[in-house]
Amino acid sequence: MAEHEPQQGEQDLEKKIEETRQRFNNELLQDSTDKYDSRDVEKFQQDDALVEAYLTWRLYVVDDALKMIDESLLWRKEFGINDVSESTIPRWMFETGAVYLHGYDKEGNKLFWFKVKLHIKDAKSVVDKKKYVAFWLERYAKKEPGMPLTVVFDMTDSGISNIDMDFVKYVINCFKVYYPKFLSKMVIVDMPWIMNAAWKIVKSWLGPEAIAKLKFASKAEVQTFIGPEYLPPHLGGTDPFTYTYPPLPDDDFQTPLCENGPIISEDDMESKEGEMESRDTLESSFNSEIVAKPKKVNFLEDSLRSEDGERDTNMRVKRVRNPQTTFKGLLLDVSPAEELSFGSGENERKCLIILSNVTKNQVAFKVRTTAPEKYRVKPSSSSCEPGASVDIVVSLHGGSLASPQDRFLIMAAEMENAGSQELAQFWKEVPKNKVMEHRLHCHVQDSVKPAANSRRDSLVETSTSGQQELNTALMRVMVCNSRLEQKMNSCLWVQKVLTGLVLVLLVLNLQCLYLLGTAQRPC
Repeated sequence: MAEHEPQQGEQDLEKKIEETRQRFNNELLQDSTDKYDSRDVEKFQQDDALVEAYLTWRLYVVDDALKMIDESLLWRKEFGINDVSESTIPRWMFETGAVYLHGYDKEGNKLFWFKVKLHIKDAKSVVDKKKYVAFWLERYAKKEPGMPLTVVFDMTDSGISNIDMDFVKYVINCFKVYYPKFLSKMVIVDMPWIMNAAWKIVKSWLGPEAIAKLKFASKAEVQTFIGPEYLPPHLGGTDPFTYTYPPLPDDDFQTPLCENGPIISEDDMESKEGEMESRDTLESSFNSEIVAKPKKVNFLEDSLRSEDGERDTNMRVKRVRNPQTTFKGLLLDVSPAEELSFGSGENERKCLIILSNVTKNQVAFKVRTTAPEKYRVKPSSSSCEPGASVDIVVSLHGGSLASPQDRFLIMAAEMENAGSQELAQFWKEVPKNKVMEHRLHCHVQDSVKPAANSRRDSLVETSTSGQQELNTALMRVMVCNSRLEQKMNSCLWVQKVLTGLVLVLLVLNLQCLYLLGTAQRPC
């Protein structure tokens, strides 16, 4: 019976998605095809995850989800979100460092920083500021689709002059309406007491699903949500990061280490190649008169050595778990699709990435990571023949432990003249718009526990799932309660009106009786 429940849930979700799309076409698109940006409509028609996000955020109530979709798509067209880019926003906004993406919280969610003291209310630049926030959200949505954000309002040294309630309401609407399921939590750090009244107003703008995500923290309490390695020193952290522009600061990926040590960078490789060429030239000039002795070749040894190497590689790959999901890319299919799962067991300290070339040309690829000192990647840079696959083994180095904050970036580009190109030179010359990028995040598995504790673990898992169901039920009750409250208020208003009318009629009746009584009295 339990096996059929997930299938039933998936079928119900598919029906909800199909119903939402049909009603969107019949009710919202019926008036005019120019109502929304055609690119947004196309994405909505093709991306099930986007429709699911709206439904989830509105507790699977299709009417509420359609209102949210309508408001979101209208906003996207009004602000021209699909055309917002770094060049369309004033440079001074990037230079201030008031808003940026950097670091991760303890759950592995990207941090979206708002430095409140750097924000000054200005009616002339309000539209550009709103587009600036949308730029960062769009940039992250394309880089990390489906991954939530943790918003951090750093209110250190801020005052009343820095509070712009219209701008704050816009930021809240971004997560409440325009980008569903994007918000993991909103952390308000070091808020001055004088701003309590302002944040009470902000709370009234949040729905019941968002109020639970609002966290107030002092400098001492913020480490409950964010580790010191991603907190600036003024918040008690050790992060040496300093915002500068250009470039944009949200690219944390670096070249990883291979199994035999550090990978030589492209510049070092060029210099070493130059040194080797000059050394070979000098040696050949000095030893031109010396006759080189013929080298003995043992074909049996060479063949056995190659077979041993292949066997070692196959054994290494066999000991690694095969990925179960696949991302379909333009150049490469990437397995797994979203995450690498690491654990504490010996076989859980390695993961396998499978790249499959789906083009008719050779494809060059390279792997980068946010934690190059912790991981060994083999191969970290190579090429894949048309129709072929490449196995990449990612392993934890020494006693390093995986973290949910760790990320991997796979970059791929099509090589048109594969025979005459060196990889290092190719990556220097290839245009950025021809490079495919796909990101993977790390998932840390719980260690295997003794069988004696299995019953206790199952009880904990049951209670956790029960708690999640209870939270969902409570959310539904809160939404229903707010609707009932609105209906009650309207009923009370009608009741007051009717009571007033009854009193008026009663007074008129009494007046009529009085007049009749006076008319019947003898003169």
